[in-house]
Amino acid sequence: MLINLTRGVLLEYGLTLPPLMLTFDFNPQTLSRTRSITVNTGSAPGTRGGYDFALPSETPRVAQGVSIEPEQFNLDIMIDATDRMSDTTLPGHAIAVEFGIEPELDTLRSMVEPKSQGPGGVQMLASLGLGGNKAFQRDEHPSVLLLVWGSHILPVFMTSVQVEETAHMPTLKPYRASVTLSFQVIEGNNPFYRVEKVRQMVGAAMNLASGVSSSASVSF
Repeated sequence: MLINLTRGVLLEYGLTLPPLMLTFDFNPQTLSRTRSITVNTGSAPGTRGGYDFALPSETPRVAQGVSIEPEQFNLDIMIDATDRMSDTTLPGHAIAVEFGIEPELDTLRSMVEPKSQGPGGVQMLASLGLGGNKAFQRDEHPSVLLLVWGSHILPVFMTSVQVEETAHMPTLKPYRASVTLSFQVIEGNNPFYRVEKVRQMVGAAMNLASGVSSSASVSF
């Protein structure tokens, strides 16, 4: 059975030198999403696993001591320059012939390395030592990235990058690699996360409507 690949994009959100963007193909079945909560309700009587309740209005009290962790993603992708190296009509042909996928891997490494704020608010790699003289400009911070696939646009931090280079040119530059990316969603009052939550609520409402419709058809 043929697997249809979906186009994905990783884009650094900010004024960055150099601008960081990676476009890739991936199979959505290889994307895992994890949402977890931490239950810490103490050792007092009646607090094991949550407080007592009887009515729906009492559920906020039940959840005292429970913290919700940010959603996390793990994504496996393949970066391959074979087609670009063999087909002169494809974009990036000349770069792929000379450098393979090294530019893509450099982009991923730059996305996970700390940044500092330079003149005019421009972000650049902190290791270059080109930040401004003010204290906040010397502070190092991770990149804010937008993970785009299908109808989803999520603001994330990239928490890890694992690269396994599987094929190299005679110059030892890689032209194929398996990459595992890990992300943590930036949850808050930013426009991207708000849009995703609205989309999620609409989807949940459609699921409820579908469930009610199925139950009605079974009942009658």
